[in-house]
Amino acid sequence: MPPHASNDILRGTLDLLILKALSLEPMHGWSIAQRLGQLSGDALRVGAGSLYPALQRLEERGLLASEWGVTEENRRAKYYKLTAAGRAALGDESRSWQEYVRMMDTILRTT
Repeated sequence: MPPHASNDILRGTLDLLILKALSLEPMHGWSIAQRLGQLSGDALRVGAGSLYPALQRLEERGLLASEWGVTEENRRAKYYKLTAAGRAALGDESRSWQEYVRMMDTILRTT
């Protein structure tokens, strides 16, 4: 595994996907889940029980900042955006993920 790989690959993967979704613009939780579904061709469905703890974890790590705002439907929602540290982490984690994918591909192709 790459040096930065976590034992909890699924958690790390969700964190990376959230950072990627927020790299374009600030969004509230429901919009993040919708964006991830859209980017995956509706193959990925992220439930609130996974999404919100991940958002809280990323904010605690200083990778996201949040503020309350109003949605297009005039509802109050917490909007998340990447911090400078979050942008750096997105780059680092993307490279780490690519290394992991190459390593897995190498192993799986071995006869």
